[in-house]
Order: sequence, then C-alpha cells, then structure tokens
Amino acid sequence: MDITVTFRHMEPTESLRDYAIEKISKIKKYLYSPLEAHVVLTVEKFRHQAHVTVSVDGTRIKAVEETEDMYSAIDQVMDKIEKQVKRHISKIRNRRSENQKGESASLAEADDESAAMDEPIIEVEPMAAKPMDPEEAAMQLNLSGQDFLVFRNAKTQKINVLYKKGDGNLGLIQPSS
Repeated sequence: MDITVTFRHMEPTESLRDYAIEKISKIKKYLYSPLEAHVVLTVEKFRHQAHVTVSVDGTRIKAVEETEDMYSAIDQVMDKIEKQVKRHISKIRNRRSENQKGESASLAEADDESAAMDEPIIEVEPMAAKPMDPEEAAMQLNLSGQDFLVFRNAKTQKINVLYKKGDGNLGLIQPSS
C-alpha cells in the first residue's frame, strides 16, 4: 500500500499525516489488490480542504471535501471514498456473477440460435402520435427523459420525430412534401 500525503499552504504536522494514513488504511479491508493513495491537504484562509485520489486496479476514485476543520474534512472525504470503493467492488462482483451465469446461458442460447434462422425479431409497439408544435415536442422530450419523441406536427399534420443528438442539441426528422 502506497500512501502519500501532501500539505499545501500549511505546516506539515506528523499528527495530521498519521491521521490521514490511518483513515486511508481502513479502506484496505475492502480490497485485495495493492492500493495507491494520494492525499492533498490544503488551507486557504478559513477553508480546510482534503483531496483524496485512490487507484485500485487501474481505476481512479477521487473525492474532495471542504470544512472549517482539517480533521473533519479528512473524515468526510474518507466517507465519500469508502462509499465509492464499496460501489466499485459491488460492480465488479456483479459483473463476475453475470459472466458466470451468462456462460452457461450463452451456450444454450447459441444452440437455439443455430437451430433458428438468423431473422431479426421485430417488436411492434402501438403509439398515438399527438398533434403538437415542434417547440412543445421539445419540452415533452426534455420532460420525458427519452432519446426521441414521435409526434404529429400540428401545422402539417404529418408524423415527425424529434431526437436528442450526441452534442446535447435536438434534431427534427420531417417527411418531405
């Protein structure tokens, strides 16, 4: 376990260094692999900040906390780091269990797929296209959280599709006249 503690705009004290190392060492109980941690303790006027970066198997977990007391900042930032590490470990466990379950299921599915023709399955979903203006459709799309919205243009009475682009803007597909 490699832990470095850096002090910025403050005198380095052994008690703060030991306290930060002790808190980070508690994360070791969740991990089997080597841990690399970097703690930066900063004081700016009355603000005490603790920045922690932990590297676990190539994954970086970062957290920042700012309080009026350095010890409480360290406590709070380590609470955040601990939650993120637990979440990271549960994701890894879920992936492993899914892969183990998926191997036996994928073998059975491969047999079924080879027996069936490689025809695509088309699912039909009934939908009522409500008449509305493109501006109103944009509001509906933002409220719904969907990636696209099919609606009937109130002016032209034709079906239109409003969709979210990768850059965050919206696109409108209209049939040609």
